[in-house]
Amino acid sequence: MSNFENIGNIEDLGGIQLLINVEQGELKLKDWAKKHAPSINEWLSSQGALLIRGLNIMASRQFGDFLTNVFGSELLSYSHRSTPRTELRGNVYTATEYHSDQLIQQHNEQAYTNLWPMRIGFFCMLSSDQGGETPIADSREIYKTIPEHIRNAFADKCVMYVRNFSELDLPWTEVFCTEERSEVEAYCKENDIQFEWLADGGLRTKQILPAVVKHPDTQEWIWFNQAHLFHVSALEEDIRRELIHSRGKENLPRNTYFGDGSDIPDEYLQEIRDIYQAKKIKFEWQKGDVMLLDNMLFSHGREPFSGERKVLVGMSVPCSSSSLTQS
Repeated sequence: MSNFENIGNIEDLGGIQLLINVEQGELKLKDWAKKHAPSINEWLSSQGALLIRGLNIMASRQFGDFLTNVFGSELLSYSHRSTPRTELRGNVYTATEYHSDQLIQQHNEQAYTNLWPMRIGFFCMLSSDQGGETPIADSREIYKTIPEHIRNAFADKCVMYVRNFSELDLPWTEVFCTEERSEVEAYCKENDIQFEWLADGGLRTKQILPAVVKHPDTQEWIWFNQAHLFHVSALEEDIRRELIHSRGKENLPRNTYFGDGSDIPDEYLQEIRDIYQAKKIKFEWQKGDVMLLDNMLFSHGREPFSGERKVLVGMSVPCSSSSLTQS
């Protein structure tokens, strides 16, 4: 485990050592980041989460430079998107721009793709008046807590993600960051995504990915998918019924199935959501806070909030499903 004696004090936050009160002193931000990067990354690779309080970060560019120096890698662009965000500069983005009254459920960033960031960082520029926490949950604990029969079903069958890009969700031009169909087709072929252009100009994609994997550093089994988030049962009941009635199940904006195409029982998914809820670790954002996560070891979400809130996100260190142990 990393030694943070020369950085600040580790505190226990909700049952996990998560908080460092740091003194930057006379060091420039990039120099502080480079100096402590080995300790921070060693910690993230084993413990998975770190909240840093006390750094002098004021703007998105400083935050991006900080992440680049800590993670030792350039920030990744947000491609193959699933939520609306705004790019600020240098692949630093706003957090998901869903309405403030919406709960964003726990998820590992881009676990619905075969290429995701191993590292993700959050920066609180402005905390909300009430709510707006970014709770996290340990993917190892989620895996262990899910009943064995549910876990085995997902491990054996994997998850099929089905998306229909239309006016009800992000258009394919925004998801794939291009207006050229040929570029979308090339991306899908390269990433083993089935695709179909629809008569109305829309696009349907299907991709089968593992639900459980071994973490490349710790070799621990983790729960790593977004089946519960993409599945139609995640919607409010009245919205769900209306969408199925008006569009048909095959045309829903997004849905998940087992990899063999069979339905995932709603009760399985609700059990998973309940476990995420029970395992949440929450803290109140303070202006200037930076939270760093190993994106595989920890999921994250967002609580509803009132008032203004501004949290920025940056992602780094790409990892692919082909490089992991899945069974």
